[in-house]
Amino acid sequence: MPEFTSRRGLLFGAAAVSAGAVLTGCTSNESKDSEGGDSAEDNKQAVADDKPGKAVTIGFAGPQADHGWLNAINDNAKERAKKYKDVTLEATEGSNDTAAQIGQVETLINKKVDVLVILPADGKALTQVGLKAMKAGIPVVNLDRIFASAQAYRCWIGGDNYGMGLNAGHYIGEKLKDKKNAKVIELAGLDNLELTKERTKGFDDALKNYSNIEKVARQAAEFTVESGQSKMSQLLQAQKNFDALWNHDDDQGVGALRAIKQAGRDGFLMVGGAGALSAFEEIKQDRGVLKATVLYPPTMAASAIDLARALGQGKGISGMAEFEIPASLTLYSAVVDKDNVDQYMSTGFK
Repeated sequence: MPEFTSRRGLLFGAAAVSAGAVLTGCTSNESKDSEGGDSAEDNKQAVADDKPGKAVTIGFAGPQADHGWLNAINDNAKERAKKYKDVTLEATEGSNDTAAQIGQVETLINKKVDVLVILPADGKALTQVGLKAMKAGIPVVNLDRIFASAQAYRCWIGGDNYGMGLNAGHYIGEKLKDKKNAKVIELAGLDNLELTKERTKGFDDALKNYSNIEKVARQAAEFTVESGQSKMSQLLQAQKNFDALWNHDDDQGVGALRAIKQAGRDGFLMVGGAGALSAFEEIKQDRGVLKATVLYPPTMAASAIDLARALGQGKGISGMAEFEIPASLTLYSAVVDKDNVDQYMSTGFK
């Protein structure tokens, strides 16, 4: 993978960012006026850092924690907010019901929070309430599931579903590039979700670079342990011989691994997706078929809090020349295997 994905201190490279790596640091020419405040030049070029500044109230409307990754999103946001003495977090009860979440966001708007961070249950359905917040002068950080209009948010930050598939495909491709007539199979997520389609497209596009590899089967699961086990059992029954498996989601991968062990199958490599702690531990042990996982880092929620704080304080971000935060930030889907798993272990979600 490119060098920048393995350096822990760089901005938004992957889930490897440490607790203080995002939006930290000051300009090199920082100075104070005679009364101890920022000079006019510093105010013009201010970047967010860990030092207490202007008090900011952030409203956070996240998902219902019915999946390990979604629970990690909520935890990352709440823990990040605790890091800052100048941040007050107004967090709603997570909901996957669009009407309920719209009501929760409207309550935050009525409370006149300084900034909103929203991971919508449905991006299209919550677009209007995002527009309402922006029209009320409350900047919105749209987290992962994107609104239907760019006018509904000031900044979007999220993962790269296409990149997940692309990097999974290249990892498998490089492992099998010298094997004649190699066969791979795919355990996807929910097919009615655009993210699943993007992950599959990225995977297929990567495999086009390897003429010796053929994808011989694909089965869609439902991002649950139970569905992973059931659908993997079907794949194993249908495919007596294959060389690699890409599983879109580490939660359903727990079930997939159960099915594989129950069937007594091995002789192939498995690549997971998202970055669950259980997957990291399995990879570190290096005793089974799971050899790698491709990140979809829940640390994006912590970064969203950083961005919201910077917005609320009218500051830019360290490491960039611009005075404003970007309009869009796509996180990198790093591949984690036995060579770098220790670096990412602290970011694994349960």
